[in-house]
Amino acid sequence: MAKITIALAVILTLLGLGTYFGSPDANPSKTALIPSVFGVLLLGCGLAALQPSWRKHAMHAAASIGLLGALAASGRGVMAVSKLVGGAEVNQTALVSVLLMAALCWLLVALCVNSFIAARRRQAAAAEGSDAGGQ
Repeated sequence: MAKITIALAVILTLLGLGTYFGSPDANPSKTALIPSVFGVLLLGCGLAALQPSWRKHAMHAAASIGLLGALAASGRGVMAVSKLVGGAEVNQTALVSVLLMAALCWLLVALCVNSFIAARRRQAAAAEGSDAGGQ
């Protein structure tokens, strides 16, 4: 999971930088860099998770950061889509960026939860195996 976290972190960082520096505006909004902020935080977690002694804590931190990013981006995405449906003008580059951030963060959260469940099952199976061998 550490390598997947690092890969998603790099994608989020590039998404934010691309949205900011690729903006046609002369003075783009600093909020375009929000995916990069989450990407850098997740990159730190992913790099820390490469060390076995830090893995559990780093991946729980990554899941928490991913969940915060997913909720924030989803909320902004829903607001922007509702404005768009209502006929208001919406910055489509920002909308795509927010929706991509939401999708990437939700993907990370789902993968982390799946990994946590699998780890718990492995621990339970190992505990059952050691109990049966000791009797």
